[in-house]
Amino acid sequence: MNIEKAKEEFLNYTGNYDLENHNLKRKQLHSLRVMEISKLIAKKIGLSQEEIELATLIGLLHDIGRFQQFTQHNTYKDLNSLDHGDLGANILKKDIRKYVETEEYDEIIIKAIRNHNKYEIERGLTDKEELFTKIVRDADKIDIFYESVEIFWKGKEYEVEKSIISEHIIEQFKNFTQVKNDIDETEIDDIVKIIAFIFDINFNASFEILKENDYINKILNRYNIKDEYTKEKVEEIKKIANEYIEQRLEYM
Repeated sequence: MNIEKAKEEFLNYTGNYDLENHNLKRKQLHSLRVMEISKLIAKKIGLSQEEIELATLIGLLHDIGRFQQFTQHNTYKDLNSLDHGDLGANILKKDIRKYVETEEYDEIIIKAIRNHNKYEIERGLTDKEELFTKIVRDADKIDIFYESVEIFWKGKEYEVEKSIISEHIIEQFKNFTQVKNDIDETEIDDIVKIIAFIFDINFNASFEILKENDYINKILNRYNIKDEYTKEKVEEIKKIANEYIEQRLEYM
């Protein structure tokens, strides 16, 4: 498996889109980071060199549907356009030979990409398909944590600080579940939805990365929440999230 050749092909593919648009450029850079995080997770969990390369490739290609999605619909919201995991899988059904010569891993790659963004992984996957799906799901979420520190809401912190948390968001979080992304919420709700990604993290290695980077605290400490009730609940959410990560690391 030639990862450098696949990366070159990916850069050529994304270069056909308007990378002067910061939204598209951000997705290109996100894909490259997820590639590296997938590689790191695969190494940490002790996979073979060939399996590490496979995880790396899936990380690189996981968001390949995003570029067509944004160009055609001017949004990354799947609910307002189309499912970018499904779109990416369909793109690769036609073009996968550009990125990998052998057919051996086609089903794993396509199914992992189709499932990387779903609320739940589809049933009926083989053990290997599920393994690589979980790796890329973790890697994708970890980089979204990174983006929540370094990119999201930059220069718009005041919008988060004045927003008020929704009760149903708090309830879902306290049930240790991902928050369903089915309706538009407040800015602080959107941030809590990202924090709730921890409840769908699969590997000890992924929790180690979250802890090492202190993502929970870095995300939430950016903001001086104005509403007292919301401020209290955000502190509670921070405590629950950090304790959850510690517990998962302890028992994994």
